[in-house]
Amino acid sequence: MAPAIQAENLVKTFGDVRALDGVSLDVPEGTVLGLLGPNGAGKTTTVRVLTTLLRPDSGSAVVAGVDVLKHPNRVRSMIGLSGQYAAVDEYLTGRENLRMVGELYQMSGRAAKARAAELLEWFNLSEAADRTAKTYSGGMRRRLDLAAALVVRPPVMFLDEPTTGLDPRNRMALWEVIETLVGQGTTLLLTTQYLEEADRLAHDIAVVDHGRVIARGTADQLKAQIGGERVEVVVHDRELIGTAVEALSGYAVGEASVERNTRRITIPVTGGAKVLADVIRDLDARDVEIDDIGLRRPTLDDVFLSLTGHLTESGGGEETPAREAVR
Repeated sequence: MAPAIQAENLVKTFGDVRALDGVSLDVPEGTVLGLLGPNGAGKTTTVRVLTTLLRPDSGSAVVAGVDVLKHPNRVRSMIGLSGQYAAVDEYLTGRENLRMVGELYQMSGRAAKARAAELLEWFNLSEAADRTAKTYSGGMRRRLDLAAALVVRPPVMFLDEPTTGLDPRNRMALWEVIETLVGQGTTLLLTTQYLEEADRLAHDIAVVDHGRVIARGTADQLKAQIGGERVEVVVHDRELIGTAVEALSGYAVGEASVERNTRRITIPVTGGAKVLADVIRDLDARDVEIDDIGLRRPTLDDVFLSLTGHLTESGGGEETPAREAVR
């Protein structure tokens, strides 16, 4: 069976900036591909190409079996898109926004009205249905925007950082909606900077940096690539971070990272609990007081740091004095 979304060697430049540098990816039907990367990595440009909003300089793309470049209008009728910012008319009510979208897709007035009511109920917006969208909270607008993308029940969805700026409660509510959609057979390409979001929702993850896919696999496969475990230490006295790093470097099997604002030091290790006990004894011998210490498996944050040399913005941003790799 052909993938529901397939891109081959997409290239797009803006002046001297090569936003896409040969991006290739595929998303099997009924699955979620998480597209991870920092700002400027090429995530949104990829989505804009696949949703016909931008024409690539070269390469090809097929969505729901339709060539994106040859038949863009057919592709638009088969996809749903929720961008980084809620694209709702703030002077219309929630109900009017959804009915308008249905009528733009040439649904009958009765069908658009019924679909709007169904979606308002599903997204817990029924009580606010007849209020203008400008009175909605940020979370409500994001839910309304996602509802608008589902008016025509598209088989393929593109969600470009759908939960950016949402509080944890609204983020989890949207995750549940997304999981329901996928359970019903929708194919989804999800861009995100929230690594826990990709960990929970994505069947497969593609890491993008500088316009290229630099890694691909499940969350567990990507974590396994960097191997080992991580010792995390929170030093009580910021002035002793350097002493602690010197002590920890003797146990590290790779680069250590330091978050100076939180006084947290992380090192990759092998050897499990025995290493942890040795680290505690060594720090104690150097009179380094610690507030917290622990041993954990690698996270997607660690994967990202290992692959790109910096974290996603949601994980702390590119390397700064606040968080740096110790080489």
